[in-house]
Amino acid sequence: MRFVFDKPACQNIRRALRKEWLLTNGLGDYASGTVPGCNTRKYHGLLVTDLADPPGRHVLLSTLEESVLAEGREFFFSCRKHPGVYYPTGHEYLEHMETGDWPLFRYRIGPLLFTREIVLARGRSMLLIRYTVDCLDLDLENGEEAPALTLRIKPLLAFRNVHDLTRENMDLQVGVFPVGGASPGFSIRPYNALPPLFMQVHGAQSTFLPGPDWCRNVDYFMEEERGYPSREDLFLPGQFDIALTPGTSILLSASTEEAQEPLDELWTAETERRLALTERSSTLFGQLRREAARYLVRRPDAPERAQGSTAVTAGYHWFDVWGRDSFIALPGLTFVAGRMHKGEDVLSAAGRQMQGGVFPNLFGGGGRRPAFNSVDASLWYVWAVQQMLIWAPEKENFAREECWPRIKEVLTAYKRGVTVENGAPLAHMDEEGMLHTGDASTQFTWMDAHAGGAPVTPRHGCPVEINALWYNALAFADELARRYDEPNWRCPDLLLRLRAAFRQRLWVARGDGRLADVWRDGIQDVSVRPNQIFAVSLPYSPLDPDDWAPVVECVRNNLLTPYGLRTLSPHDAAYKGYCEGEPARRDAAYHQGTVWPWLLGAYGEALLKTAWDARGAAAALLDTLTPLFSSHLADAGLGSISEIFNGNPPYAPGGCIAQAWSVAECYRLLRLIEKAEPEAYAAWEALLPKDPVYVQR
Repeated sequence: MRFVFDKPACQNIRRALRKEWLLTNGLGDYASGTVPGCNTRKYHGLLVTDLADPPGRHVLLSTLEESVLAEGREFFFSCRKHPGVYYPTGHEYLEHMETGDWPLFRYRIGPLLFTREIVLARGRSMLLIRYTVDCLDLDLENGEEAPALTLRIKPLLAFRNVHDLTRENMDLQVGVFPVGGASPGFSIRPYNALPPLFMQVHGAQSTFLPGPDWCRNVDYFMEEERGYPSREDLFLPGQFDIALTPGTSILLSASTEEAQEPLDELWTAETERRLALTERSSTLFGQLRREAARYLVRRPDAPERAQGSTAVTAGYHWFDVWGRDSFIALPGLTFVAGRMHKGEDVLSAAGRQMQGGVFPNLFGGGGRRPAFNSVDASLWYVWAVQQMLIWAPEKENFAREECWPRIKEVLTAYKRGVTVENGAPLAHMDEEGMLHTGDASTQFTWMDAHAGGAPVTPRHGCPVEINALWYNALAFADELARRYDEPNWRCPDLLLRLRAAFRQRLWVARGDGRLADVWRDGIQDVSVRPNQIFAVSLPYSPLDPDDWAPVVECVRNNLLTPYGLRTLSPHDAAYKGYCEGEPARRDAAYHQGTVWPWLLGAYGEALLKTAWDARGAAAALLDTLTPLFSSHLADAGLGSISEIFNGNPPYAPGGCIAQAWSVAECYRLLRLIEKAEPEAYAAWEALLPKDPVYVQR
């Protein structure tokens, strides 16, 4: 899908600055900014690379100061924010912006029409920008002369980790070195710990004039809103002066390697690759499938094309590779989307990082140390394998040879009991088969926020979704043991005990029927939370079918919004409807009412299992979620789905602008509905905005 902004939408800067574009290249690198071209986050940048050493993403090229010199005057068409002022104010010339295959910006300066287009080369840490200038209102064919034009580009470098900010310092190495050949330019290596940056020009006569300086106090107001330091100094190594000829294009590259090929050939190859995907991405299914590909990356420490080199980036801009997120997102990103090999590769890579029957919550590699502090990551691995066999039954051999041994390790470890490094109990099974986790100081479930040094939502004991996942894992293992003729791994008696204990401990007797969130020391935490939905949605449910519908009804009546499920009922005294402000305030609200789109996959699956009128239920759910799949795609991260939303209307998006499990589970939800009720889905999709989507002011 293409999202198109006209002049009024572009120049309504307060709104336009909240709309962010994103490019990725399959390596974990990205380029990202806003519609007006002004960076509003420390995470924005034109070349942000994912490195093995030092590990993590690093903003190398933050932005460019761009201007055109004509008839003795200089006109800026870039934009930055400094304290109390925007300078330059190039957004005032911006008449058109669109993003789809790649971002395109069009500026009108008198009779001059400038177009700037940006791509990242697939599989390379290389940014390409194409500038095209046309002279309107001039009859060039009949001898009317175009003014002499010079494009001036000043690179502004950050060279820092994405989570940090930089200030003017004496450690930075200011020396630049010429790069010759078909695409001349320069290279610079400001710090030895980071790779060099090569910037080159193709298509016009150009000169790079060294002139080291600092651009001070660049302001990122969205960091200030989130309670973080928000100002930094960017290093300016010099400027390009490039002769412009109307009707022609020039190319600028920024890369961690010198471009040996002509830049126009690289541009053509990359844009043709992207255009080949256009037809498939013009529908909602196509858009979400294309969006899902962003999160499948080759880790920087993995050899190219090596088995097990694929990982799932949890979200852009600041999340890394997380176990829980990877396994929850994996079916929607791969098996449901037809990327079978990628799914296998992620499971293979994850298996190599398992220790003692436990998958890490934060994967290691590239200097990163894995963190084993998630009780459910290993259980979600089992579910991911289960989903693989549902959507791709031809992967039976891979499941048996690669995954079945891992599943047995998980079950053995959890039955025996597992502790984390500090001795806290990660998981252990009691005599009735229930799984216990954590203590009063730990957070091992997905609701893992801390505030003031203590868990915001204490969930130690027997959390409902952990035991639903545990029952599902045991039942799936029982199925595989029967299929693979391994009777020692059958467990019918354990499953019967666990079903009985699950209902006895977690079913809330009073009211119309629902599940408690946690059972701990004989006491139920009866907070109404979405975690109970997994006891219905999972392929093997620990509940009797007669108990499914009340759980779904409770979730629908208390937690369903147009953008996902709330994490706590608004009728609860602890409910917080806004997840905003400084980190402590946001952490206190993160799972106390904040809406999470990823939960919709489980909710939709449960709804389809329980509704007596499945078509009507599917149509009603799609109608409810229309804003998520229409207006939201043109908000926050353009074309993507945000990590979270406020629990109160108007449900403002927050967190990461593009989240793997949000996209994956929403895509899986739509595929489930389309598969079960194709007429209801087709009627609903016909009402959605058509490609291109025109964004109004």
